[in-house]
Amino acid sequence: MTAKARLNATQVGATVERPVARALTSQARLAKLPPMARSKKKSFAALFRPLSTEGARSRATGEDNPALELIWNVVSSIPRGQVSTYGAVARAAGLPGRARQAGFALRVAPDELNLPWHRVLGAGGRIVFPPASRHFKEQARRLRAEGVTVKDGRVAASAITQLDEI
Repeated sequence: MTAKARLNATQVGATVERPVARALTSQARLAKLPPMARSKKKSFAALFRPLSTEGARSRATGEDNPALELIWNVVSSIPRGQVSTYGAVARAAGLPGRARQAGFALRVAPDELNLPWHRVLGAGGRIVFPPASRHFKEQARRLRAEGVTVKDGRVAASAITQLDEI
């Protein structure tokens, strides 16, 4: 019955039947869901598992992506005792505005390259890893071993080199 018909029926004095609202049980709600939604929740780690069985390292080669090779060359040219930022590395590689790609290139770099990854920092000379992480401690240890002062996860501005000077 439409709203207009209901209005007319009530004006005339006729009784209108209304459906009784019933609360659905959780089992009834689950029965209405599609099969994929009914499955058990995935673990948090499973949500971020790679889609393929190959790791990220296996797909990163200089032949496949020349930008990675450019970034690796720039990082290898950072002198001992000096640091640079991800953005400066990207600019020096001819990829302005691609600081995140510089980070990706370091993450997927083959171990055989022996890149000085620890000499690359975030904007303002900040170590980008969480302070309690193993990577943070390793980067700070390597920088201190090269004579770079690290205080509260930051490096002095005097240690940051502009890569156009190299």
